[in-house]
Formats: sequence, structure tokens, C-alpha cells
Amino acid sequence: MEIQQITENKKQYLFLLLLADEQESLIDDYLDRGTMYVLLDDDDNAICECVVTDEGDGILEIQNIATAPAFHGKGYGRAMIEFLIQTYRGQFSVLRVGTGDSPLTIPFYEACGFVRSHVIPNYFLTHYNHPIYEAGILLVDKIYLQKALS
Repeated sequence: MEIQQITENKKQYLFLLLLADEQESLIDDYLDRGTMYVLLDDDDNAICECVVTDEGDGILEIQNIATAPAFHGKGYGRAMIEFLIQTYRGQFSVLRVGTGDSPLTIPFYEACGFVRSHVIPNYFLTHYNHPIYEAGILLVDKIYLQKALS
């Protein structure tokens, strides 16, 4: 298995991108300006993807990270985050991620060493053209978490 940077035809991984962000128009907003990585298995099948953006002031933001459902719980998402930490340590001071207040995502990031930073109230209600549910919970606020890269 290896993690590769994807510089062209990023939308070929739309099936993974949509797992983390249900609205393609929002993916389009960051995909071109972001750096994309894909974890491939030995047969070059995509298992996990991640898109990060430089938000200025030393902040690297995870815009999208998703693992194919058949591979959940096997450590691939955590491996991608560890890859980001190793790759960007010394170039950025903070790794940040924004997500819904879900019992599926918040504990994952906290287990990876992220701490809550701030909240954007009503983000999911104002930025998506349909209600977003995760684990049966309507997502309303965007919760930001961050991890020092020093």
C-alpha cells in the first residue's frame, strides 16, 4: 500500500469525496486549490483519500477525508492523518479540520489528538441544499478541531 499525491483528474475519486462531503458543488470549491492524496492498495484501488488546503497563518486544513466503507475501522484514516503530520510538520504549525457534531467523526479526530477549536453555528443549514444526517443526527453546526504540528 502507498499514499500518492493526485495532481490531475481528481474527480475520478468523487465516489470517495462524496462520502465525506455530500454536496459536489462544495467539493468543487476546494478541490482545485487543494492538495489531494489517495491511499492505494496493491492493486491500485483507492481505499482512502484526503484533500488539504493552505489556509494561511500556518494553518493546513483537511477539507475532505474519507475511507471506503469496506475498509472502515482498519486504521487507514488514522494512517492518512499520520502521513499528513509527517509530511507537513515544519511547514505548517496547525492541522485543522471542520466537521459536523457527529458521534462518528468527533471521537475519531479526538483519538488522533485533535482538540476542539471553535464552532460555526448553523453551517450545515446554510451551506448545503439539503439536510445532512450522520448516525441519525441532523448536522447543524460546523465543529473545528486542530492539532499542533510542532
